[in-house]
Amino acid sequence: MAKTRTLPDKYYDKDYETNGIHRVPLWRIAGFALNNTATNLYLMFMNYVSFYLLGFVGVGMVMASSFTMAMRIWDGVTDPFIGYMVDKTNGKFGKNRPFMVIGNIILAASSFIMFHFTHKLPEGPARFIFFVAFCCIYYLGYTCQCVVTKSAQSCMTNDPKQRPMFASFDGVFNTILFTVLAIVVANIANKHADVGNYTSTQFFHEFWMMTAIMSAIFTVIAVISIAPKDRPEFFGTGKPIKVGLKDYWDTLKNNRAIQMLVLSASTDKLGSTAKTSAVAVAMFACIAGSIKLQGSVTAITTIPSVILTFLVISIVATRFGQKKAMVIGSIGGIICNVILSALWIVGDPTTMTSNPETGALNWGPFLITYVVFSILYAGCQGISGNIVIPMTADCADYEVYRSGKYVPGLMGTLFSFVDKMISSFAPMIAGLVFAACGFTDHNPSVGDIVTPQLRVGVVFLAYGLITIGLICNLIAISLLGRQAFLLLNDYITQKRKGIASPVFTKNSIPELKDKAECW
Repeated sequence: MAKTRTLPDKYYDKDYETNGIHRVPLWRIAGFALNNTATNLYLMFMNYVSFYLLGFVGVGMVMASSFTMAMRIWDGVTDPFIGYMVDKTNGKFGKNRPFMVIGNIILAASSFIMFHFTHKLPEGPARFIFFVAFCCIYYLGYTCQCVVTKSAQSCMTNDPKQRPMFASFDGVFNTILFTVLAIVVANIANKHADVGNYTSTQFFHEFWMMTAIMSAIFTVIAVISIAPKDRPEFFGTGKPIKVGLKDYWDTLKNNRAIQMLVLSASTDKLGSTAKTSAVAVAMFACIAGSIKLQGSVTAITTIPSVILTFLVISIVATRFGQKKAMVIGSIGGIICNVILSALWIVGDPTTMTSNPETGALNWGPFLITYVVFSILYAGCQGISGNIVIPMTADCADYEVYRSGKYVPGLMGTLFSFVDKMISSFAPMIAGLVFAACGFTDHNPSVGDIVTPQLRVGVVFLAYGLITIGLICNLIAISLLGRQAFLLLNDYITQKRKGIASPVFTKNSIPELKDKAECW
């Protein structure tokens, strides 16, 4: 029976009433991608929390790193609850938008209190307890907004040629964001050099103001962009379905698509998260000898990296599928990381600049090699790191196809939960590596002695862990992905034939005839 409704856009939704395929203008996909950018702004802001803890709260390096790990675990623990709430929500303002707005408000308010009031309390345990309490609240807001980034993918569009475009826009936005912010944040710190650089109240105030304003603007754009699709007719089955906790367990046990994605994305994230701001400062300010060098280099690599990420995702993922895009991105990233690791171990990073005071670039063999392979790596990592988000929508479709249940909140929750659990170890790993290199009370910076241990430790954090994560991508796709991708392809094929609600039958895929029990 054909579905009937008032189409918000007859051009993009022209096939909906016949085969259930619905699309959106590309500007809405780009606009909704800013929801992830909005939360990543706060993620980058919190990357500097160790400086605040060391400078104002009075904790040591290992404690600061352990705190960050504990908060990420708490962040993960909140995911199942928020995901369950998203799946149960079908109100006047949609399933996703309330969590986006409420989450961003909580982020702004709690982070303001954390970084503006903690240092005004009397010295001692009270400061740390106060900071921890509001940090717990902060991560509730972070989870609210982050879960929606994954869960809302399924209702935004179900066209397999459109879904990868989210990764394209997301990759571009995040590359620009982290590149530009690295330069801006360094300039803010330098402006307050006389009062402590990264450990000054002025630095955190200006950084927070910029983060809160930009994140709020991006969230508003994202809410507007998803509004026409945040409706029950686009929620998988086309109608609200009651979901209980027992349904969650069945999905976790039998949905190979989400199993594959979680294993792949979480290990990848562990490596990328380990390359914290402190690691970047150690690379450029300490080993390369210029605190301004990072800004000079990133300014050169940003635009080519953005273009490469956008083109490869747009071409490979839309034409050949998201699986192939992840494989290509992972293999390319591994090759680039191996070359960059060797470069920093055996090369001389100090030759990158002709003037350490200004960060002026010296175009010698080291710098040329670093720039070329950094651009290639950024493009490859942009593929493997960003393609996993629209793939969560495929996992939600897969579950509708497998069991008839629409649980996008669970997909986003499970993805985020395991991702955060594993990546929570990254700051602690970084802190332990620095401590093993002799830095127990401060992060490496300009003037510190560059020992062989420090050089190897920094290279491991910058390139080693992420390489291990990319290898895990390939293993996950090989071990868990084959069956899932066969079923997903069958789902898409049925959609294209005009079947509004595809269902797996044992005879449709001979290879899985004796391997799939309940589908």
